[in-house]
Amino acid sequence: MAPVEEAFLVELDRRLAGADAELAALYPGDRGVRQPVHTVYVPADRFHAGTVGEWAQGAKEALERNAGSGSELAEALELPTGLSDELFERVLAKLEREPIEDLRIDFEDGYGTRPDEDDAAISAARAVADLVKTGEVPPYYGLRIKSLEAPTRRRGVRTLDLFVGELARAEALTDGFVITLAKVTSVEQIEAMVVVLDAIEEAHGIPAGALKFEIQVETPQAILGPNGTTPLGRMIKAGAGRVTGLHYGTYDYSASLGIAAAYQSMEHPVADHAKDTMQLAAAGTGVFVCDGSTNVLPIGEREDVHAAWRLHLRLVRRSLARGIYQGWDMHPAQLPTRYVATYLFYRESLDSAAKRLRAYVNGGDSGYLDEPATAAALATYILRGLDCGATAQSELDTLIGIDTPTLAKLARRPLRA
Repeated sequence: MAPVEEAFLVELDRRLAGADAELAALYPGDRGVRQPVHTVYVPADRFHAGTVGEWAQGAKEALERNAGSGSELAEALELPTGLSDELFERVLAKLEREPIEDLRIDFEDGYGTRPDEDDAAISAARAVADLVKTGEVPPYYGLRIKSLEAPTRRRGVRTLDLFVGELARAEALTDGFVITLAKVTSVEQIEAMVVVLDAIEEAHGIPAGALKFEIQVETPQAILGPNGTTPLGRMIKAGAGRVTGLHYGTYDYSASLGIAAAYQSMEHPVADHAKDTMQLAAAGTGVFVCDGSTNVLPIGEREDVHAAWRLHLRLVRRSLARGIYQGWDMHPAQLPTRYVATYLFYRESLDSAAKRLRAYVNGGDSGYLDEPATAAALATYILRGLDCGATAQSELDTLIGIDTPTLAKLARRPLRA
């Protein structure tokens, strides 16, 4: 049989050129940036330059009052394998070093409708600028604005313009700045948001395309359009490279589907369906998916705190196991369980993942037949643990013997300068 001629292959390339280009544009893969393990929401009227420190102190005080050691915390959380002193110390160190990975100043539901929102926007932006200048700002930070629905559209845009303008004048806009757009109901709103950001960048002398935003998925219309398809993929495309995340809104979404308040939860079937859809839409795009929150806060009597901690720990671990690596935290006392759950997740399979990856790279028998896609997942798991502080590079040097750039290459994560 004669081999396929070169001319035939050239024609095949021509036929598929458009599809190849569209695939590369719409599904570029990992953006090469760290995903925060959580987003902390603080109402705008309660935010000031000392907020991050107050949250760290609140988290440490919650531990001191309700579980002063690793063994006490393990007992409170009913961890069958206990909690090592090393992991407990890692959590304490995290609360000292970087208690909040992603901070969102809330001008939406957490703030409400007030006559003084202009003043609050300017004051909050100036406090953020102070944190940027002193190097105390979290890796990611920003604000949540009111939706682009007709009743709140002008208020949301004005607050965003005032806030960004203050940061621009203070030269306090960094790559970590992100905007959350609430209650999105249509692709047209995403297109409008791009127009808004274009105008704000031009007005304040900000480089074109610098401002990024997250889509808050908390309405039925964001999951299923009137034509029977999900608009999320089209929303990401309409964002023109500005969309960085899809954030699930637990309670607005559940309520809009008629779920009774007592049953509204991150683990309700309607929540799982929404988040499954979000994961499918975001896969391969470089857009992060973020889970919602629990409204059961660890406050009150010791027994109540322990019960709320156990719920939070379980929900965080559930999200991680489902491949959703970020969620919301609404109270300082949720930080300990956020980091305990996250660190347990990234450490409990570390030895196995390292063994498999070492065998994949160097050749050897790990007991698994791992393909490139699985090797990428193993490397991503290890890098995520390194990003949040669950593991240290020195451990990886011993366990795997490869450096971070090599891990990033295996994870298909582009290196950033």
